Amino acid sequence: MDELRQKYLGAISEVADEAALEYLRVQAVGKKGEISLKMRELGKMTPEERQVAGPALNALKDEINSALAAKKAALADAALDARLRTEWLDVTLPGRARPQGTIHPISQVMEEVTAIFADMGFSVAEGPQIDSDWYNFDALNIPEHHPARGEMDTFYMHRDESDNRPPHVLRTHTSPVQIRTMEVQGAPLRVIAPGRVYRADYDQTHTPMFNQVEGLAIDTDISMANLKWVLEEFVRAYFEVDTVELRFRASHFPFTEPSAEVDLRCSWEGGQLKVGEGDDWMEILGSGMVHPKVLEAGKIDPAKYQGFAFGMGIDRIAMLKYGIPDLRAFFDSDLRWLRHYGFSALDVPTLHQGLSR
Repeated sequence: MDELRQKYLGAISEVADEAALEYLRVQAVGKKGEISLKMRELGKMTPEERQVAGPALNALKDEINSALAAKKAALADAALDARLRTEWLDVTLPGRARPQGTIHPISQVMEEVTAIFADMGFSVAEGPQIDSDWYNFDALNIPEHHPARGEMDTFYMHRDESDNRPPHVLRTHTSPVQIRTMEVQGAPLRVIAPGRVYRADYDQTHTPMFNQVEGLAIDTDISMANLKWVLEEFVRAYFEVDTVELRFRASHFPFTEPSAEVDLRCSWEGGQLKVGEGDDWMEILGSGMVHPKVLEAGKIDPAKYQGFAFGMGIDRIAMLKYGIPDLRAFFDSDLRWLRHYGFSALDVPTLHQGLSR
């Protein structure tokens, strides 16, 4: 036993890696190791011999196992020290610049529009993007034969022939939000409804999904003069100019009466838009006084209340203000485009600090 002890303790102390250590373990205390074979010989001994040899063999096995465990821990510590010496990092060095995300122009313009109208007392209203054709068309006084209700212009949701529920559509404007808000809040009312809308069209200035903002104000003494002032104040604040001139042209929308398309005096000299000067006129939105039938659909008494409404494309006014030539680029997910036109997340639009800094 003394020879086995000296043999394996000496070999364990000199071993240089875990593979060699495992080999020694098998040789010493494995199923067919020397110490294990010695323990099998206990059965051939007399009881008196077993009383002496048994404890001695167990003590030897425990000693060898302890030496193996200690050596294994020492080898692991040495390997960790070697790895740390090669993987050191100087934490006083400057960090690597990380790519910074930017705010999409659509999100930026929505924040700008919201800030402007909030300053005039308008709150934000939201509604579902999938709505019944009653909210999208009927409640807005759009007749059955109107072209906008055709499948060439509107995305209708699939339904089984046995389904008796009214057809649902991807909303073609945010006007259904106005009806829902009137139903819930009643009058007086002053809200804007920004959000995504859907129409079956796709070219340089149209996409199947785009963004709109609509405004609605209802009270007992609202007139077209109030509408004109609100729109002038909005255009002045949004384009950050002192002088604004709007032109109202008579038009027709089923949900307003009278209705007007609004043009903005501007100049395109040198291909650059200048608002409030020049001899050009550019259409920017549609507006009018809310039709009495629309008020009735929203459960508001048209004999007591009246109001104005307007709607404009968020994407369009973003293109005008920031010189973006193609509407389709808004949805291309091109990181180069986003870095060029994007806005810092910390530059929150406010009227007193400037909308676009």
